[in-house]
Amino acid sequence: MLELELLRTLVTIANLQSFAATAVQLGRTQSAITQQMQRLEDSVGHPLFEKQGRQKRLTDHGERLLVYARHILAIHDEAVLSLQNRQIEGLVRIGAPHDVSDTMLPPVLQEIARNFPSMQMDVHVGRSPFLMESLRQGELDLVISNREDDAFEGFVLRSTPTVWLCGANYVHDPAKTVPLVLADGPSIFRKLACESLDAAGIRWTPRHTCTSLVGILAALRAGLGVTARGVEQLDPGLRVLGVGDGMPMLPELVYRLYVRSHVINPVTRQVFENLKTRMRFAPT
Repeated sequence: MLELELLRTLVTIANLQSFAATAVQLGRTQSAITQQMQRLEDSVGHPLFEKQGRQKRLTDHGERLLVYARHILAIHDEAVLSLQNRQIEGLVRIGAPHDVSDTMLPPVLQEIARNFPSMQMDVHVGRSPFLMESLRQGELDLVISNREDDAFEGFVLRSTPTVWLCGANYVHDPAKTVPLVLADGPSIFRKLACESLDAAGIRWTPRHTCTSLVGILAALRAGLGVTARGVEQLDPGLRVLGVGDGMPMLPELVYRLYVRSHVINPVTRQVFENLKTRMRFAPT
């Protein structure tokens, strides 16, 4: 019989790649962690670790068990959370920028619905600076944003590359002034585009400005210019311009889920802590 505690230790070792670090994280001695893994090996009847230099790595049997351990623990934790949180009711107001409304937002909403089935969600999709201001004013409880703001408590969901996008049939001439398609008003992508071109000594002009991401993408597909945007916006109607096209590299942006640190109700706090524990996106 496989003990959940032993499986959880195995997963922690695999995540941290260290018996010593696992002991620190789990609040145990390193010898206690070693004894747990010996017990687990006795249960399955196979060695789970082998020496590799001064370190230990999982054997083939260890790798196979790790897959099952992750699956077993995920089902167990989901069942416990569901039973604990089923009676929690209330309203959580969550905002997300247009850029990630169909990529990062749906899994967050799904996670809330799975673990808090009685929770009502009020979803707002808009521009990041305005969403952050709504969070500051208490009009939203949670916000996904690519802005860094120490005034709020948050955790990283994903880092994603920023790229130069243009229409699939757009003809780029590095010798000419770059026609930019930009968001009007405050925009991190507008800032990155202008600063990156200025730093590279590349001439540019604001060819078109748009009030929304939908307008920006329409202008790009029409071949009206170039913009800096997250790689997640790439579709068959668009293509990426790179260093080979004479365009400078752009930095990655980090998306976080933020919550108000003060004047926060217990329901929102529980939802946030649940998401903090369970939500981690793979890099794009």
